Amino acid sequence: MKTSTPIDTLRLDDDQDSLVIIDQTLLPTEICYLALQSQAEIWEAIQQLRVRGAPAIGIAAAYGIYLAVKHSTAGDQGAFLKEFQQASQYLASARPTAVNLFWALQRMENVITSQMEVEIPQLVAALRSEADAILAEDIRTNLAIGEHALSLLQPGDGLLTHCNAGGLATARYGTATAPIYLGQERGYAFKVFADETRPLLQGARLTTFELAQAGVDVTLICDNMAASVMQNGWVQAVLVGCDRVAANGDTANKIGTLGVAVLAHQFGIPFYVCAPSSTLDLATATGQLIPIEERDPQEIYRKWYQKPMAPEQGVKFYNPAFDITPAKYISAIISEYGIARPPFTTSLRAMLAN
Repeated sequence: MKTSTPIDTLRLDDDQDSLVIIDQTLLPTEICYLALQSQAEIWEAIQQLRVRGAPAIGIAAAYGIYLAVKHSTAGDQGAFLKEFQQASQYLASARPTAVNLFWALQRMENVITSQMEVEIPQLVAALRSEADAILAEDIRTNLAIGEHALSLLQPGDGLLTHCNAGGLATARYGTATAPIYLGQERGYAFKVFADETRPLLQGARLTTFELAQAGVDVTLICDNMAASVMQNGWVQAVLVGCDRVAANGDTANKIGTLGVAVLAHQFGIPFYVCAPSSTLDLATATGQLIPIEERDPQEIYRKWYQKPMAPEQGVKFYNPAFDITPAKYISAIISEYGIARPPFTTSLRAMLAN
C-alpha cells in the first residue's frame, strides 16, 4: 500500500524490555535498528535525533517511561508514582521544544494518578495499554490530517516541504506527508520539492528517502532555492509539520520554516501547517513564549564534512533547532479535527471544542 511508511519508525519489544527504533542519523545510507533498554539510551536517542519528529518523540517517551517502571520494586503506589516522576523528569529534559514529549509523559502520569488504589502490576499494565493507545491514535490522526489537507489541494499540484514531517517522524504516514501519500494512492500526481533542511539535512536524508520509496515524484532542492522554485510557478502549496503551536497560531518548527513562510506569503502561495492536536499548546499564548533549543555548533560546519568547513577559532556559531513562524504567514492549521483558519485565537479553540 503506497501510503505506508517503507520502514517502521519505532516499536516496543516487550519480551526484551526494549524500545526498537530506526536510527535516523544513519539514513539514507544505512538502515539500522537499535534496541534501547536503559533510560540513558532512550534519552540519548531523543536528544541526538536518532528518533525525531514531535509525534515519534511522544511515542518514544510513552514507551520509554513504561519500560522505566515495568520492573519496579516500589512497596506502594506512592513510591511507584515517585519513581515514575523521577524517570519522567529525566526523559523530559532530552529536548525542550516539542510539546509532544511533555504531553505524552503527562498523559502516562495521569494513568497512575487517576487510579492510585490499583495494585502496581495493574498500573504497569495500564501504562503499557496507554502507550499502545498513543501509537494507534497517532496513526489515525495522521490519516485524518491527510484527508483534511488533501481537500485543499488539486491533482498535479507542486508541493514544497521543509524538514521531515513524514512517516519517519510519526508512527506512520506522517503529518505534512499524509496528503502526499493519499494523493499518490489516488492518482493526484503531485510534484514534491523537498528542502534539504540545513544543518541536519532531514529533508535530504529522510523526506526524499521515504517519498522515493513510495514512488512519489520528488525533487531535492537546497534551502536557498525555494524562492526560485516558487518564482518559477512550480509550487502551489507549502506543507510543513510543527513541534508546537501557540494559542494565537504562532508555530514552532524546524529552523528555516519561517523563511519558507515569508517566501510563500510574498508569492501568494498557501502555507499550511499540519498539526496533530497533541502539538496545539493553547496554554502558551504566543510563539515568543516557546523555548527554542540551541544545539551543538558542530552540526553547522563539521558534522557532514571530512574537514571543518569554517574556522574553528575566531568565529562565533549560532545553531537554533527551531524558529517561530508568526500566525500572519499561515493560511491554515490542519489537525485531525479539521481545518482552522485565521484568526487562530478563536478557530483553534473552536476546532478542539468540536
